[in-house]
Amino acid sequence: MELRRKGVFFGLIAPVLALLVLFAAGLAGAQGSSPEDFTIIVGGDRSYPPYEFLDSNGKPAGFNVELTHAIAEVMGMKVEIRLGAWSEMRRGVESGAIHALQGISYSEHRAKEFAFSPAHSIVHHAIYARRGSTPAKSLDQLRGKEVLLHKDGIMHDTLVQMGLDVSLVTTETPAEALRILASGKHDYAIVAMLPAQYLINQHGLSNIVPVARSVATQKYGYAVRKANADLIARFTEGLAILHETGRYQAIHHKWLGLREGERIPWAKTFKYISLVTIPFLVILGLTVLWSRTLQKKVAQRTEALTQEIAERKRAEEALHQHQEQLIQADKLTALGILVSGVAHEINNPNGLILMNTPVIMEAFSDAEPILDKYSEENSDFFLGGLKYSRMRREIPLMLSEMLEGARRIKRTVEDLKDFARRNDSALMESIDLNSAVRTSVRLLDNLIRKSTNHFRVHYAEDLPLVRGNLQRIEQVIVNLVLNACQALSDSEQGIFLTTFHDRSTGDNVLEVTDEGVGIAEEHMSHLTDPFFTTKREAGGTGLGLSLSATIVKEHGGSLFFASMPGKGTTARLALPALQEHPSR
Repeated sequence: MELRRKGVFFGLIAPVLALLVLFAAGLAGAQGSSPEDFTIIVGGDRSYPPYEFLDSNGKPAGFNVELTHAIAEVMGMKVEIRLGAWSEMRRGVESGAIHALQGISYSEHRAKEFAFSPAHSIVHHAIYARRGSTPAKSLDQLRGKEVLLHKDGIMHDTLVQMGLDVSLVTTETPAEALRILASGKHDYAIVAMLPAQYLINQHGLSNIVPVARSVATQKYGYAVRKANADLIARFTEGLAILHETGRYQAIHHKWLGLREGERIPWAKTFKYISLVTIPFLVILGLTVLWSRTLQKKVAQRTEALTQEIAERKRAEEALHQHQEQLIQADKLTALGILVSGVAHEINNPNGLILMNTPVIMEAFSDAEPILDKYSEENSDFFLGGLKYSRMRREIPLMLSEMLEGARRIKRTVEDLKDFARRNDSALMESIDLNSAVRTSVRLLDNLIRKSTNHFRVHYAEDLPLVRGNLQRIEQVIVNLVLNACQALSDSEQGIFLTTFHDRSTGDNVLEVTDEGVGIAEEHMSHLTDPFFTTKREAGGTGLGLSLSATIVKEHGGSLFFASMPGKGTTARLALPALQEHPSR
């Protein structure tokens, strides 16, 4: 049967491997040289702060520049950034002298010529005028006016396509458009709001103000020629990686975050706060006076009802205790049936994984010499989206992890079946406490990993056996470890389990210590009371420790708790040993 499966598997995988080899050959031929050996020329505007500009030393700087270098770093690309007149950069892409533009606004018209990445920014444009001029509130109100525009910029393209009766005056940079407007020439200028704000502050153009904000909003990102779509895919992937790692947000905050000059003046801030807080304080004072009057009346009524409520509560708790015990017994029975069915459904597909993964490992091992030879002859090639030199190391590791994961699933399912299996036998079997702890830890392995990064277990050697019911002892241990996990407020807090034999009492002892929030002193005496819980809002029933205490008592043992609020809790489970610890 196994040989037949292998034959079928090889019959299926052989054509797939052949196709991969042919695909890699075609890909290698199409690429020519390795992408890392190719320098990508990235163009941009020399005067478009804070996105891209030449600093005082004539070096490229700004948000786009730092973002491009970050993408090149994570993608292993070599880039050279050239900043110049925008119209020259745009023509450079069209001629092939420039491979990519790092900041260009998207439009449907431009999409016919360029391939765009997802936007890395949103750019808002505004209409600017000299102070005291007649404001233009929209693009339509520019008819018959002289308007300064950045040559070949998105607003230049937009107004040309709109066909408005506007006299367009183009400049090489946005700064030049604003300086000409400030000097008294022409009527308006349309410039991106953030660069305009930088340039107005930098050049002291105090007589220039925005008269219509956000008259146009465009997506702003990378672009290449249509024929070079594979390059834009690399920029897109690098941008996604920066978003996932948080590096994009850091670069964005550095260059495009709120600037000092944009803050609301303190006097205006105080005025706004006063308008809100003074009426609020008056209302709050009246509310406090009214509340105190009500509190006195409520206190009198509450005192009268307290005794009646206390009596009813005691009666309800007694009734609920009996009802919940019956429900818990039914749940355990249903759990056993459910686990058996689920275990069967999990074991079947998991068995296929356990059986087929070694075959795949063997197949890849057989294919390695062929792929190694091909890689030597044709240089490194891509396999599954990654280079073969990397996949050669990763695939065996991934298959080993899959095999180990399947084995772990099998062990977990078996532990669940043992834990949920109904056991009505008397407390007469001999139990290894260490073994019971190991099984309980495996059952809660996923929760433990999510709860803490510091979990330690110390098992005593030559621990005597105890007499009892294994399933019920495991139930107690699971409850103790579960409570320890729920007590943690931070994954850096730890949980520590220790087993040992106490010669003075003849008991085997398990101590479960957590570094969690601890237990308030007034709650310590109620921990094993039925329905007592401090986690009611999280779904706690208050029965876990109560049932655990009952089970321990049936086994002739003891359950003790010690805690310091804010420091943690130690639960101590002691069970009588069948024999003394052997002398050493």
